[in-house]
Amino acid sequence: MSKLNLVPEVLHHSLAGIQSLGSLGGILFVFLYTVTTIALIPGSILTLGAGVIFGVVWGSFYVFLGAIFGETLAFLIGRYLARDWVYRKIKGNQKFFAINKALKRKGFKIILLTRLSPIFPFSLLNYAFGVTGVSLRDYFLGSIGMIPMTITYVYFGSLVGDLTALGADSAIANQGLQWIVRIFGLLSAIATTFYITRIARQALNESLRQS
Repeated sequence: MSKLNLVPEVLHHSLAGIQSLGSLGGILFVFLYTVTTIALIPGSILTLGAGVIFGVVWGSFYVFLGAIFGETLAFLIGRYLARDWVYRKIKGNQKFFAINKALKRKGFKIILLTRLSPIFPFSLLNYAFGVTGVSLRDYFLGSIGMIPMTITYVYFGSLVGDLTALGADSAIANQGLQWIVRIFGLLSAIATTFYITRIARQALNESLRQS
């Protein structure tokens, strides 16, 4: 069995252990979600598992809390430990600096839009945003965009009611709900890409005029 295949199994065992801890399980779940976010491990199994163990309200709260802690730490790691190295690699790349300017100007809206869509890689973007000039305030506030999809996936998990049945696709048994999630994610991704492109193009044109 490969290391990648072991990850879901380890997460399932961890969720089973958390379920047996009662009220203390919430604290451990938040810690686990934080660690997996920093480690770039997809959070779908944990998010669905939160619905099974804690229900929709508390499950959504614990997932959001763990995601906030994890994304903030990843952002700070990207900003203070990796930023100089990345900047050396992209020095002279005007497109990157145009996008960077767009994030400085409209950071909150861009972060909000990327968080609304499950298509964008949540964990990886946390580090990438740390390298840009977006403020920690805009980054933090924009994270409220996670709430709709968080509640949706926790709700799907609550419908399963059994940790052994969890899976990113199998947990969503209702085909109609699956399509709603997919269409919403696609539309959010298109809107985000269009918005970032427009703002970045404006910033790039301004940079070229100034030079």
